[in-house]
Amino acid sequence: MPGIEQSLITALLSEAAKAHPRECCGILLGEGNRITASQPTANVHPRPDTHFEIDPQALVDAHRAAREGGPRVLGYYHSHPAGMAEPSATDQAMATGDGRIWAIIAGETVKFWRDGEEGFEALSYIASER
Repeated sequence: MPGIEQSLITALLSEAAKAHPRECCGILLGEGNRITASQPTANVHPRPDTHFEIDPQALVDAHRAAREGGPRVLGYYHSHPAGMAEPSATDQAMATGDGRIWAIIAGETVKFWRDGEEGFEALSYIASER
C-alpha cells in the first residue's frame, strides 16, 4: 500500500486539468513504498489527446539522479481526459510487468495501480497531510 501526501494528489489533479484535453504524464519519485514527489514531463507522443509517452530524456535523468542519491523512480502517472482512472487497453499493451506504480488521473479521481507480471493490480493508498 503506497503512501502519498495529499498535496501530491492535488498536484496531479491540477496538472491533468492544465493539460486537458491532452494527457499529462510524469514520473513518481520516492523511497520504499512512499511517493514523495511527482515530476511532470513532456508528453512526446504524436497523439497526446489519447496517448502518452514520457519524454525519454526526463526518464534517463530521473534514473541518473536516483543513482546519485536522489529519490528512486517508483513509477509513472498520466491522465485519461475522456476516460476512467483505470488502465486502458493501450496502457495494458504498454505495461512491462516491472512492478512499478502507475497513477491514472480522470476528472477528480486519482487511482494507483501496480504493473505486475499478471497485469495491473489496483492499489489502495494512504494519503497523509505530511
